[in-house]
Amino acid sequence: MKYDSIIFDLDGTLWDAVDNILISWNEVLVRHGIKEITKDELSHCMGMEMTAIAAKLFPQFDEEKRNALLDECSENELDYLAEHGGYIFEGMTDVIKTLSKNYRLFICSNCQKGYIECFLKSSGLDEYFEDRECWGNTGKPKADNIKLLIKHNSLKSPLYVGDTAKDEHSAHLAGIDFCFAAYGFGKSDKHEYIINSPSDLLNIL
Repeated sequence: MKYDSIIFDLDGTLWDAVDNILISWNEVLVRHGIKEITKDELSHCMGMEMTAIAAKLFPQFDEEKRNALLDECSENELDYLAEHGGYIFEGMTDVIKTLSKNYRLFICSNCQKGYIECFLKSSGLDEYFEDRECWGNTGKPKADNIKLLIKHNSLKSPLYVGDTAKDEHSAHLAGIDFCFAAYGFGKSDKHEYIINSPSDLLNIL
């Protein structure tokens, strides 16, 4: 096989939790008397590092205040997602179970600490993923976290699957091929593969 492992992005690739994230964040904003954000505003932030999201959504505050506000939103988000989860893309559960028979599976996201665990718990897919890494654990950009997963797990030829140009750029910076999940949130111009649904990944691999 050309690849020995697959590293997945999370939001827009494995699931869509925007609706429930929006509910949890707006609960916090209402408590502070701050104007609620819209789904469109939040969707355009998916895949960004958390400090960049804070700067984009709350430019009216200084860095310390907006980061503290986002930290509070993130804490409420984890509590809410632990109970309500998100929408796992149609067919993804079966795809993960099938791929795990022949490939080592991993997750790498720009999310906060604890977010990947919410996905794994609510989806019931924890047993199929060998390891994960995120911005919240390391404070590093996605390309560096991909490299960490490769190093820590002695991967020889991983494929990264994601849904944005940032994912594409990160995969290539890490020196690996990129598969664009076109059903997600973003765009890509320089991918090695493209899938329009999770099941298309089985045809590639």
